[in-house]
Amino acid sequence: MSLDGSVERRRSEPSSMQQIGNGSNGIVNENGTSMMLYSPSSPQSQSQSQSHQRLRLNPNTDHNPENYEDLQLDYNPSIFTSLERYLPPSMLSVTRQLKVQYMSDILARYLPQGERIRAQKHREYRQKIISNYQPLHKELYTMHPATFFDPSFVEAINKNTEESLRNIISEPSPGVYTFKMLHPDFCEMLLSEVDHFEKWVSETKFRIMRPNTMNKFGAVLDDFGLETMLDKLMDDFVRPISKVFYPEVGGATLDSHHGFVVEYGKDRDNELGFHVDDSEVTLNVCLGKQFSGGELFFRGIRCDKHVNTESQPEESLDYTHEPGQAVLHRGRHRHGARATRSGHRINLLLWCRRYLERIRKGKAHAISRNSLLRTEIS
Repeated sequence: MSLDGSVERRRSEPSSMQQIGNGSNGIVNENGTSMMLYSPSSPQSQSQSQSHQRLRLNPNTDHNPENYEDLQLDYNPSIFTSLERYLPPSMLSVTRQLKVQYMSDILARYLPQGERIRAQKHREYRQKIISNYQPLHKELYTMHPATFFDPSFVEAINKNTEESLRNIISEPSPGVYTFKMLHPDFCEMLLSEVDHFEKWVSETKFRIMRPNTMNKFGAVLDDFGLETMLDKLMDDFVRPISKVFYPEVGGATLDSHHGFVVEYGKDRDNELGFHVDDSEVTLNVCLGKQFSGGELFFRGIRCDKHVNTESQPEESLDYTHEPGQAVLHRGRHRHGARATRSGHRINLLLWCRRYLERIRKGKAHAISRNSLLRTEIS
């Protein structure tokens, strides 16, 4: 498999988690099955016995974590919310400030230096955009389920049962799920917001990062203020589905995302080569506009070693986009997009990830915020 260069280099580096480990600073088994917490500067925390300093191997689903969205943090607030569920019992009753200090210390020590530097530069880039860009539709930046989603989708999510979800979801090929999701008004509003942002970019000559290494057109929605809304989309609407249909990749514990739109048509990208996504679960929803062609094609799931092997007939699916209709699949599910023959197609994508699990297993260095892993099968 041919990878994006930066991702390939990161994967060849030794895991920082395996390099760290002594006495009071904590240790990690080579297989990543447990991670010791580092003691922050708080005297209260330093006095705790080492037996209480291990993160839980599995999240405490009965614990209701704090909300960190109002804080200026070095990492996505949803990371802290998820990490809190892994904290030992002795840390659950301390103040939010102590929890933030404690968890920030863990993340800073376990993430490779290169990843921390990259994250800091991206925060500065994003803040520059948000400080200067004036949104067209401010109502887009806060989650409003009743106006964003199709009523049948909202009803199924509110019932929150496997039966209610299966009633609205189809599985045209193993592991690929489709369902009506977005309301037409939301699609139109998001399309006009993206167009407004693109005009601002053109007028200001601001150089923006495109969604990934293969799409040269489109925009990263998180970068101009939609991160919080998309966090809610993942937490409250994607994760309940992933919990049912993707338990093998931790669908119940998705904790971070990369949200963007891609554009296909004349003077835009035309097609997308065969690849896998840098995600555990991918949500792909067509927003419009008028177009022909652009079908998604799926060819089954493979491990890294066999990613370029031929697909079986039962693994092959060609899917035709419809505005508002969602496709949900594993990031490792091999797929691509055929040429858009006419018109202009824009899709919303949300790459949902288990960031904490990657850190715990020493694979945080393998995360590339905007990478697609290209395969060689045509």
